[in-house]
Amino acid sequence: MPKQDFSHVGAWVFDLDNTLYAPHVRLFDQIAVRMTRFVMETLGVDEPEANRLRTQYWKEHGTTLAGLMRVHGMDPEAYLIEVHDIDMSALTPDADLRARISALPGRKIIFTNGTAPYAERVAAARGLNGIFDAIYGVEHAGYLPKPERGAFETVFAADGLNAVAAAMFEDDPRNLAQPHAMGLRTVHVAPGPIRAAHIHHHTDDLAGFLARLV
Repeated sequence: MPKQDFSHVGAWVFDLDNTLYAPHVRLFDQIAVRMTRFVMETLGVDEPEANRLRTQYWKEHGTTLAGLMRVHGMDPEAYLIEVHDIDMSALTPDADLRARISALPGRKIIFTNGTAPYAERVAAARGLNGIFDAIYGVEHAGYLPKPERGAFETVFAADGLNAVAAAMFEDDPRNLAQPHAMGLRTVHVAPGPIRAAHIHHHTDDLAGFLARLV
């Protein structure tokens, strides 16, 4: 992995869930349970149907919330508060990751399809609080989710980010397609690699990858 591939980068964009902590922590499992329950109670459907809709909306609209808003006209705020009210005790501080992110030259931000308050809680539980210049949630994109281009455009414009001098780290390969098209250097963070034209690099060790950049 040539270090020079990132020599032009002055802004570093990090996804949150399964990127700034390992997937085996399974934090999102708690969110999935709460999402299913919310769909059941709001739409008056049973659990199998709620799970089917949750998965369908994620595939078709980028997030379950986006589907609920577009198909059912759901207000997002109550949903976001409910599904992100989870236990963070499975997360542990990562001093190495903190040091590696802190050492990156330039601006460092989080952009998540969750909410900014939720991201702040996750970052604090990982010992990463105070090292990011900004944290953006789906609310900052007008509730338009990644992978839609408009979500990136809105957040990047608000941040003043220069896409061709930026890099993005993300566990969901779908969410790297538009950043790649916009000129960002893309890094897929996941246990296994996926070969795709819009993915420049892959790592299963974010801290180790960052250590090779500075």
